[in-house]
Formats: sequence, structure tokens, C-alpha cells
Amino acid sequence: MRCVIARYPFDLTKNGVLASMKGITPELVTGESVTIGRRRYPVKQVGQVLTRQDPRDFTAGEVVRAMTRLGFTCHTHPEAAPERVAATPLQTASALLGAAPLEA
Repeated sequence: MRCVIARYPFDLTKNGVLASMKGITPELVTGESVTIGRRRYPVKQVGQVLTRQDPRDFTAGEVVRAMTRLGFTCHTHPEAAPERVAATPLQTASALLGAAPLEA
């Protein structure tokens, strides 16, 4: 598939993207991301690997459009970790002793 990223045309295929990203360790996802294989990569990292350009030269939207057209799943926000409420010392002690947790 032909796509334009940072005003340059690229011929990308799904298998070509999979091969290019094989062995690349994903960076920390803080914004938009794309799932390639079983890993989730920041779109800017994927764009940098595929185009060999500086990530400042293209937008995340350009890469998201290309990856979506190739059939990859794109995500707009990183998965938020579930909020965890800190247990009180009494609840921690109860849990360690195997007692039913006390509600605060």
C-alpha cells in the first residue's frame, strides 16, 4: 500500500511492517500506540523505524492512518493502570493474619 508520511511516499505492506518491527523493543507508551504482533508500540517509534526519519518530521496521525489502512489496531490513549487505594495499617495487618478485611 502506498502512503505518504512527512511528504515522502512509502510502499508499506503488513508483512513488511511485521518484519521491520521484529526484534525492536517497545518504548514506553505515553500517547497514541499501535499493536504489532503481540506488542504495543508508540506510533512515533513505529514511524521512525519504518521511515528512518526523525520523529519530529512526521505526525502521529500520519502513522496511525497508515497502520489502520494496513489492518493494525491503533489506540488513542495508553491503558491506564487501575487506581488502587492504599490500605490502612489495620487492613494490611488483617490481610496478613488471614482475617476478613475490615472496611475503613
